[in-house]
This record gives sequence, structure tokens and C-alpha cells, in this order.
Amino acid sequence: MDSGSGIIEVLTADHRKFQRLFDRIRSSAPGSDERKSHVEQLSIRLVRHSVAERAYLYPAVRRYLPDGGTWADRLLSEQRSIEKLLNSLEAQEVKSEEFGDLLLSVVARVTEHVIEEEELLFPRLQAVCPADVLRELGRKARETEASAPTRPRPGAPGSAVMTKATAQVWGRWDRLRDLVKRRGRE
Repeated sequence: MDSGSGIIEVLTADHRKFQRLFDRIRSSAPGSDERKSHVEQLSIRLVRHSVAERAYLYPAVRRYLPDGGTWADRLLSEQRSIEKLLNSLEAQEVKSEEFGDLLLSVVARVTEHVIEEEELLFPRLQAVCPADVLRELGRKARETEASAPTRPRPGAPGSAVMTKATAQVWGRWDRLRDLVKRRGRE
């Protein structure tokens, strides 16, 4: 991704990564360690993506779209729902029936969220938000994703200020825990 990419391009690139992970999950054997690793990678990427959206996308949506508050609140609610599913999914044994059911729910919810953003929200935001602002938000989103938490926290603050304040602490802690537990490693 080029360093001049705006937030819409950054988040859309994340969406493509989710789709590739969905494909890897589908091609891995049910109940396998490989599938578990792919699901952990998906969870890590989704959480980092969510933090960037809460910190930078939703404030821009609130500021530049006439109905931005409604959009941001609804998308934040969807994110929390996905993070609750991720928490439940990671608590299950990969071989359990519940794991499969929760995985299907995560894939469906994330896919709906992606379609809504790409087809409805992003074009509207791009039409009204200055290009230099979108580029700056893209830079900040990339930086945030690099140090963001990796574990779902559905009860995490939804405000941009609190997200930015807590992300640095939780991000370091999560990466240390992931390293020790080898979470998301192939």
C-alpha cells in the first residue's frame, strides 16, 4: 500500500485481507490446528482494523456526513457484535460444533459490514471529505493498526479519544501475550 493512500484505501485493503483469510479458513480442515491459526489471524486483523475505524474513520464520518452520527453509532454497534462473536469463538475448541457455528456467524457479519462500508459509506465519505484529510487519516490508521490491540474487547470505549488512549497499552500487552502463547502463528 502506498504511503499516500487514504483511509478508504487502507480499510479496503484490510477488507481484501479478510476475504483471503476466509478463503484460507474454508480450505483448511475443520477442527485442524491450521484452521485455528487462521481464525486467530483473522481475529487479530479484525481487532486492529476496528481500532483504526473507531479512532479515525468514525470521527470523520461524524464530522463530514449529515447523518454521520447515526452511521458511526450503527457501525460501532456492529463492531461490538463482531467482537463478542470473536470472544466466543476463541473460547471454543476448534473441533466443537459451536466453533463452526460461531465461525459462520463471524464470516457473515464481517461480510455484511464490509459490503455496507464499501458500497454505501465510503463513496459518500469520499464525495464530501477533502482528499488531504482522507490521506492523513490513512497515514494515522496505518500507524494505529501497527500498534493496536490484537484481542477483541467488545466493551472497549467507542470514542476516538479513549480508543487512542487505551490502544497503546492494550496493544503492547496483547502482542506480548500473543508471543508467549504463539497465538496467530503458523
